[in-house]
Amino acid sequence: MIELHELTKRYGDTVAVDRLSFQVPQGVVTGFLGPNGAGKSTTMRMILDLDRPTSGQVTIDGRRYGQLSEPLKYIGALLEAKAVHPGRTAYDHLLWLAQSNRIPTSRVAEVLDLVGLTAVAKRRSRGFSLGMGQRLGIASALLGDPEIVMFDEPVNGLDPEGILWIRNLMKGLAAEGRTVFVSSHLMSEMALTADHLVVIGRGRLLANLSMAEFIKQNSRSAVRVRTPHVEQLLAVLHGAGLNAVPGPAGSYEVEDGDLTHIGELAASHGVTLHELSPQQASLEEAFMQMTADSVQYQAGGAAPGRTAPGQAHGQTPGPAPAQPAAWGAGWKEKS
Repeated sequence: MIELHELTKRYGDTVAVDRLSFQVPQGVVTGFLGPNGAGKSTTMRMILDLDRPTSGQVTIDGRRYGQLSEPLKYIGALLEAKAVHPGRTAYDHLLWLAQSNRIPTSRVAEVLDLVGLTAVAKRRSRGFSLGMGQRLGIASALLGDPEIVMFDEPVNGLDPEGILWIRNLMKGLAAEGRTVFVSSHLMSEMALTADHLVVIGRGRLLANLSMAEFIKQNSRSAVRVRTPHVEQLLAVLHGAGLNAVPGPAGSYEVEDGDLTHIGELAASHGVTLHELSPQQASLEEAFMQMTADSVQYQAGGAAPGRTAPGQAHGQTPGPAPAQPAAWGAGWKEKS
């Protein structure tokens, strides 16, 4: 289990992570979300002892990463797809990681096969595409058969087949009872993969709850109705104290309405319905609502929670300050 307690990281006057406390549950895929600059990468680096906390602590099964004698057997991580020596082959990269953690050499071939890189095992990584680099990074994370895996943007560079593969892999690992902690900016992918969410903004914890509860708490719900008898339906709804507003393609939406109640109202008044469906916001909409006041980078002077002209929701003009990448999950910075 990963456990953070009052974890704080300052760079001079900048607070990157601010008294962050949460546990990553076992047996589910936990999505780690936040706007650019929220502190996600810094937090993941502190979990792996690549950055030293200013205060607070983070433990893996009750111990700091630096106290694990063979860390790849406890936690595997993909933080940077290209964190591989370009002159090493895929096989040799995994082999030195295995030897550094006393992992049987036979495991190298197993994980290469698992991620689909057996055919290029003897190729030097400098010629790998981004997607191949991602697969090699995932192989590194799985090398020690750890109970905890941590991925930062794992679908970068993967084709549709690869995205489906990594999604099913993460779900399968969670189904085995492992801890799966994954950070991504792709809300659509997180909606299909994660069961639980940890959301941070400006280094602080904003939410730590199930996917369903997160969407419920941070979005409105509505019932969409469509009928050839619009005036009659609106009168029935108004008489029941319900307010309907125009929706797409001639429909109407009743905010916070009850599906069964509206259906019974229409039936009792002889109103034919061509559509009666619940409407729930997407994860992206709920995320934008939750983090509106925590966005570090705003384009065109847009106010928090508003979208600047020509800017799609969730887009920001620049990346967070770069952090140095490790050569592998078992490597640590010298201090």
